[in-house]
Amino acid sequence: MKTTITGGLCAVGLMFGLASAAFAQHASLTLSLEDAIARGRAAAPRVAEAAARREAADATVTARSALRLPTVTATGAYQRTNHVDEFGIPQPGGATKIIFPDIPNNYRGRADASVPIYTSGRIGALIASAELDRKAADADMRTAQADVALDVARAYWALVTARESTRVVEQGLVRMDAYVSDVKARVDTGFLPPNDLLSAQAQRARQNVALIQAKNAAALAEADLCRLVGVDLATSIVPSTPLMAPLPSAAALTTMSIAALTEQAEGGRSERDALTRRAESAREAGAAAAAILKPQIGAAAGVEESRPNARIVPRLDEWRSSWELGVSVTWQVFDGGKARANRAAAAAQATALERRRDDFDAALAVELRQRRLDVDAGRAALDASAEAVSAASEARRVVEERFKAGVATSTDVLEAQTSLLEAELERTRLAATLRLNEARLLRAAGGQ
Repeated sequence: MKTTITGGLCAVGLMFGLASAAFAQHASLTLSLEDAIARGRAAAPRVAEAAARREAADATVTARSALRLPTVTATGAYQRTNHVDEFGIPQPGGATKIIFPDIPNNYRGRADASVPIYTSGRIGALIASAELDRKAADADMRTAQADVALDVARAYWALVTARESTRVVEQGLVRMDAYVSDVKARVDTGFLPPNDLLSAQAQRARQNVALIQAKNAAALAEADLCRLVGVDLATSIVPSTPLMAPLPSAAALTTMSIAALTEQAEGGRSERDALTRRAESAREAGAAAAAILKPQIGAAAGVEESRPNARIVPRLDEWRSSWELGVSVTWQVFDGGKARANRAAAAAQATALERRRDDFDAALAVELRQRRLDVDAGRAALDASAEAVSAASEARRVVEERFKAGVATSTDVLEAQTSLLEAELERTRLAATLRLNEARLLRAAGGQ
């Protein structure tokens, strides 16, 4: 009896495991475009890399800021020396006062502290350079996030396009099946020649090929989107953002002038901000290099506990304390031109970054015009495509009615079916292209 119960429990557990595996394999995920972008940013390795670089820049700022703080060093040492002849001074009464005894075991403990008082601006320039590098790292992270958002939007609309194309082709195939059945019935009754049925079947086969290609494109697009949003490639993604709905944020940009768009992009593009910050950082680094040739003032203090203490005469084999406190002024008058060369190199690097920023500004104006024209042209083309679909649908209906009445040929019906299918597919492609162009406009203007 116990064996039967155990076997039954194992069978139930096995069935439950298989059911869980099947559910995991066919897991479905409904995503809007905003959700997909958020998931993509959270899962993107390039964003994680940018975050790590920002953490490194934060640590550099902390390290540079610590240059202003006191530095404390503690040391301990033991030293064994060879035996030496003791040195002493004879005293009245026959005694000898030992001045330098033989002490082979030497112990030493010391604590030193130093603090910069004045560095001619070198530490301040180093800290400012590190803070600017951190701001550049922040800009790099925003750039990575914007690039990921655009990649996710591209993959999202590619999946929507492929799914919509599949739906359109499937509807066309349903209409074609009905038409083939009608033609076959007419051929069987002798109203149409057999070649009309063959032509209809050939057209249906071509549409079936188009359906296979559309499903394959949808599967590839879904795998690409799964990769970008960080889910298993076997996950079935259901896009919830409608293809025909325009992006509200992009609609506001299309009402702005090119000058206003350019001004907004110059302030919002993180790539430009990163170039500006790194140019400023290079100039601060040059200032820090030049400050080496200026006076440096520092203070130092030390406390020592030794046995014996070499500063105290006579030397005794016991622990004795001593201390010191002082201020030092250092002025490196000549270094062979090293500091000057370092400053010149930093200035040249800053100039190169500024010229790259100028080139970015020039390309940005052209990019904004291109994205704006792409969106305007895409909207006009989509409106025209909608009219084409409406006209092709009505033409197909009229031709089919004429075919049923016997005043139109099967060739006319096939042409009407093909025209409607092509018009619907074209509208789908144009809508997806428009959504992608809207995302590119947002990216160019510094959004997303």
